[in-house]
Amino acid sequence: MKSSYYLIAASLMLASGACNAKNGDTATGNAAGSGKEEAVKPPANGDWTQIVRETSQGGFRMGNPNAKVKLVEYGSMTCPHCRAFDEHGVGPLTDTYVKGGKVSYEFRNFVRDPFDITASLIARCNGAKSFFPITRALYADQKNWIQNIQNAPQAQVEALQNLGPEKQFLEIAKISQLQKWGAMRGVPTAKSSTCLTNQNAINQLVQMNSDATSAYPNFPGTPTFVINGKMVELGPVTEAQVWPALESKIKAALGE
Repeated sequence: MKSSYYLIAASLMLASGACNAKNGDTATGNAAGSGKEEAVKPPANGDWTQIVRETSQGGFRMGNPNAKVKLVEYGSMTCPHCRAFDEHGVGPLTDTYVKGGKVSYEFRNFVRDPFDITASLIARCNGAKSFFPITRALYADQKNWIQNIQNAPQAQVEALQNLGPEKQFLEIAKISQLQKWGAMRGVPTAKSSTCLTNQNAINQLVQMNSDATSAYPNFPGTPTFVINGKMVELGPVTEAQVWPALESKIKAALGE
């Protein structure tokens, strides 16, 4: 990985138009990881949402690893369209399809900027046990921690450009108050400091971006969805229409 992700103007980095709710052409690729996996014992209460594992592709998967439908979302923590899907789609997805074992749901971070990397490192810091709750909380509070960055003195933000990745993301976490935010949600400050300066974790996020765009050359932006190894074509949709359009694809894959 190159030694730094140079910061452009925060307003440009965080513009809502930078992520795309519309999905493009279908494609297949190794990044999907849709093959049969080692059996996992069903949860005693039958609730597959309690089973979360990190995948070999670097994502975190909730549910039955050998579900008939394997759904992957590529999402950005700074993307408002991804936040909207989390708000409107993740609840019915997990309650209706993942819980009973019919669908597995894997989230792979697709990082668009240094702020995105910072939030992703916080979300991933405690591993599988808290990845989804923290990710969803980050989306719920997205406007607040982004506002903290936008309200920071310009000189403080510009100074980040001179920091390497071993310091840059930790400093962003302080400016955005994400480190304090994480501590209130079970990620101790000392632990998040380690995660935010972990070069291997940073490299992994960068590699996930590369894997996604290599596997899906027409990768359109975030959120992007993959079902059983194929990138989903949703057509022109509004934020409110993303979940209904995706659900129709899930039902088709289930044969319903």
